[in-house]
Amino acid sequence: MAKKIIHDTTRKMSQLCQKIVKVDVRWGVLKRVSFVGHFFRFIWNRLLVCSVAGRPSQYRKLPVRDPSSSPPSYADDVFFSATTTTGGYDSDSDLVNLKISLLGDCHIGKTTFVIKYVGNEQEKRSLQMEGLNLMDKTLSVQGARISFRIWDVAGDKRSLDQIPMACKDSVAILIMFDLTSRCTLNSVVGWYSEARKWNQTAIPILIGTKFDDFVRLPPDVQWTIVTQVTEY
Repeated sequence: MAKKIIHDTTRKMSQLCQKIVKVDVRWGVLKRVSFVGHFFRFIWNRLLVCSVAGRPSQYRKLPVRDPSSSPPSYADDVFFSATTTTGGYDSDSDLVNLKISLLGDCHIGKTTFVIKYVGNEQEKRSLQMEGLNLMDKTLSVQGARISFRIWDVAGDKRSLDQIPMACKDSVAILIMFDLTSRCTLNSVVGWYSEARKWNQTAIPILIGTKFDDFVRLPPDVQWTIVTQVTEY
């Protein structure tokens, strides 16, 4: 009888310990992911502050365009074209133009990520070329307007030729991967190395997509992915 009680007690304690370990791992994963999110926001805010305060000479102003007019034509100097989200400004003296590069494998949600950020209307005005998609977003920050031109490079091998043009003069390079796909995470180093060939000064930012699917993975798999991310 005593042996049975001891056996049952040991089994229950073992199950309880397993649950505690799983909860601890999940909590650790969530804390690390939260840290990554806060770090991203910190870098992004620093990017905005430095860009507004420093006013680098290489950033040219966007010309003011009548909102009722047709979208502008894009030439080779497409980075400095204007497709703002707001109109009616009397002056563009406070307008800062920033170029952002977006890299990563195919089918990880890069374009969806950008469309959610810029909005459907701006997505319709986007410039699409072979292996490259350009979208604009204009924000008002502390009395100044900041216009982001986002260069979204397709993730297939045929689009590698677009990387030099997409990364040149960028202030930030967003490298994205699928949190549920280790192979897309393994590709991050390659994308980073390729981008650095053409831009040594841009701020690199690593972004994981499909977080809703990620949290459904087993805790040990989540922990493995987060550990690999922190090593980068």
